[in-house]
Amino acid sequence: MKQLIVVCTALLLFAACKETKKEEIAEAKKIQQYTIAQFMDNESAFANGYSSDKSKILMTSNRSGIFNMYTTTISGGDVTAITQSDSASIYGISYFPEDDRILFRMDGNGDEIYKIYMKDGEEVKALTPIKEVRALFNGWSKDGKSFYYASNQRDPRYMDQYEMDLATLSSKMIYQIEEGFDFAGMSEDKKYIALLSPINTNDSDLFVLNTESGTKTKVNDAASNNNPQDFSPDGTFMYYTTDHGGEFSYVMKYNLEAGTKEKVLEKEWDINGYSFSENGKYQVTFINEDAKNNLEITEVATGKILEVPSVENKEITSVSFSRDEEAALVSLGGSNTPSDSYSYNLKTKEFSRLTENLNDEINQEDLVSAQVVRFKSFDGLEIPAIYYQPIQATKENPVPALVWVHGGPGGQSRQGFNSTIQYLVNNGYAVLAVNNRGSSGYGKSFYKMDDQNHGEKDLKDCIAGKDWLAAQDVIDGERIGILGGSYGGYMTMAALTYAPEEFAVGVNIFGVTNWLRTLKSIPPWWESFKDALYTEMGDPNTEDSIRLRKISPLFHTDKVTKPLMVLQGAKDPRVLQVESDEIVAGVKKNGVPVEYVLFEDEGHGFVKKENQIEAYGKIKEFLDTYLKGENQDIPDSKEIKGEEIK
Repeated sequence: MKQLIVVCTALLLFAACKETKKEEIAEAKKIQQYTIAQFMDNESAFANGYSSDKSKILMTSNRSGIFNMYTTTISGGDVTAITQSDSASIYGISYFPEDDRILFRMDGNGDEIYKIYMKDGEEVKALTPIKEVRALFNGWSKDGKSFYYASNQRDPRYMDQYEMDLATLSSKMIYQIEEGFDFAGMSEDKKYIALLSPINTNDSDLFVLNTESGTKTKVNDAASNNNPQDFSPDGTFMYYTTDHGGEFSYVMKYNLEAGTKEKVLEKEWDINGYSFSENGKYQVTFINEDAKNNLEITEVATGKILEVPSVENKEITSVSFSRDEEAALVSLGGSNTPSDSYSYNLKTKEFSRLTENLNDEINQEDLVSAQVVRFKSFDGLEIPAIYYQPIQATKENPVPALVWVHGGPGGQSRQGFNSTIQYLVNNGYAVLAVNNRGSSGYGKSFYKMDDQNHGEKDLKDCIAGKDWLAAQDVIDGERIGILGGSYGGYMTMAALTYAPEEFAVGVNIFGVTNWLRTLKSIPPWWESFKDALYTEMGDPNTEDSIRLRKISPLFHTDKVTKPLMVLQGAKDPRVLQVESDEIVAGVKKNGVPVEYVLFEDEGHGFVKKENQIEAYGKIKEFLDTYLKGENQDIPDSKEIKGEEIK
């Protein structure tokens, strides 16, 4: 009897200890959860450039709810609003090189038909005012007396190169685009122009045009991914990146007079940028290292790496130098904190913080850092992904999860900060951002693996990502959904139509649903890229249309059995509103729960803060209902326009 009492007592003590341990784990994993409004109050603010006397810095910020321009001093502190738009977002470009006039750009609520404007004191003037004509800033002249821009004023299909005189504000065409070519850069003396002729979505032929002789010379020897990066300040060389003969892009130097070339720099990953400061004192290299920016600044004369002050848990994501090369605007950030802008005086070493973009109501310790993971797909191919695990996830408290699919095709989920992902993770959803085959950043062979294979093997990679999630002991394997925007939205619909039992729910953010229509209705200014896109996706005007119809979810909506949410901007020029209208109507016929959120004043991406709060808040409500299983008493289908529910 005594032995039995001892055993029972021991069992009770063990159970009590186990329960106490559970409570301790739960307490240890307890974090503050934040609303979507708090996450969207993470400011998106960045520096555009110094004033000519370096006394002020031009900033762009969405603190007003949409993007407007502000100024601050070089030591930071208070900012002063210099525009007060409450409709279309305004993005700063730069101060003028020799005075306080400012260039900025706007479009029509996301239609991507950008105009260039000048602000001179209180006066605002449209410098490219023609309706339905697109204009893109391409840099200042060396002498600071003019700027260059691209415009499709002559023909909607071609972005010709113009120069605008700053004294008279008159412009002239300096290069007319030929069919199949893109303007890609110009030497400071305007003698040489770099031109690209796309072959497919990876490869382009690179040419150099001598504007004095009219001679056009092909630079690359074979089909490869060639991109001009910069001309040397003395006009002797053109630097470009290429993946010729290898998997990753490296830097080449092309002698403009002699026509010779040599390799300059190679890394283990893609070099995505290689440029010089105004007079060539500094050279900046951007490396895409496993979905993370690695930036190197070299002092050209000595070859030494320029050391920039470090900030805990932040790394350099971008840098730009003043015209006199005495100061630099530096962006520092991490996967668990937004990037902030700093001003660095290269002489005095003064380092001043200009922005504090993380909402002060949010404790950074409640946010999670990205983890790079890899898993095997159905055919043994290793797939890279970025994983965000909720702090509160435990074996005892497994959480639901989402496979997150990037845009493209050919995009890449990066290790940068994303307020939407952090919001979902903070509220108990694990997120696996899959870089399926066809993603950039992992070599050209990996990039080409989904050519005319979309919605098939790349979809299987996403399903393998779901299986990887389900194998994690902190994930509830029965509650895994899929979410994506643009091409990622297509992948969401492909998952729900071609693998209808794999994912519990789907969220499609302005995703393609009818490839036949989308490929025929691309914006006119994509003309030079159209054939390259058709090479990857298929030509809708040929027998490729049979396959394109097969992989278009719109024609297979009867297969959808799981709850669906669709979000769309009415001004979207890339994925037309009808793509979302029709997929919603088709899926509703199945009696499947469908929610549709449409914004009349957004395009291919939601930039107005009130719309972001509405969109991403509705996504969480949808997931809480159909993935977590909360709030099950809401209607099966509804359409939402802003706050209006029909």
